[in-house]
Amino acid sequence: MPNYNVALDVYNDWLVIQEYAPPKSIPEEKSKARLNEVILTAPSILGIELNHVVLKTRQRQKGNNQYKREEKRDEYIQVLENGAMFHVNLHDYLDTGLFLDHRLMRLKVQQESKGKKVLNLFSYTCSVSVHAAVGGAEQVTSVDLSQKYLDWGKRNFELNKIDTRWHPFIAQDGVSWLKANKDKFDLIFIDPPSFSNSKKLSNDFDVQSDYLTLLTQAKRALNAGGTIYFSNNLRSFKFDDAAIDELGLQSKEISSETLPFDFKRRPNIRRVWQLSLK
Repeated sequence: MPNYNVALDVYNDWLVIQEYAPPKSIPEEKSKARLNEVILTAPSILGIELNHVVLKTRQRQKGNNQYKREEKRDEYIQVLENGAMFHVNLHDYLDTGLFLDHRLMRLKVQQESKGKKVLNLFSYTCSVSVHAAVGGAEQVTSVDLSQKYLDWGKRNFELNKIDTRWHPFIAQDGVSWLKANKDKFDLIFIDPPSFSNSKKLSNDFDVQSDYLTLLTQAKRALNAGGTIYFSNNLRSFKFDDAAIDELGLQSKEISSETLPFDFKRRPNIRRVWQLSLK
């Protein structure tokens, strides 16, 4: 609704209300009144108890701020998505462990993974990895800088009764790992942050400046007939088709077909490309 700058996400019998910071032109009293209306009205319409309502405020984030703890409750609930189960944490972080705008992309990976070696770079809580494994992937490699999120990913695997001993979880910077990697994959999923200046990195990462280097290394790791899916949520991102062509890759943007209906209002929240060897 135009005057209510919020997103409502329902996880089982829980409601997460995410308020997006209003423009400075909107008086603070007015924005607070609108938010209060949502808090009072939405739970009753959706049939959700008030003690199962979580409120989050989204503002422009820099670096790794969106991953910082808001609370320390360590409470998780389990949700089902297209045949895969996930642990989500509704309280402790701005994000819950499951990016809902990518659920059709995760389903696509699941449907294309049978019998394949899959790489999930910048894997976060390994939700794409879980879908690949549920889809019958021969092996799924998950790479993320954070051991904490990889441990979360392992719990997601175990929740789906997937033996983690067969699937590598690598706590390393995705760019450095891919540069040193000697293995080959049939499907590579890359969803990097827009920017990262983590102390664990030898150099800052900027997706606009670094994506061609990233895709050059990914091409080297791709088996013949394989597919790379490259995604990012930098709204100003510019994809250089000519440069990709020079790399020897064919590309097709699939942003609209992988965007769920509930995100159509802001179709520029993230973009996705499918790439393959020429």
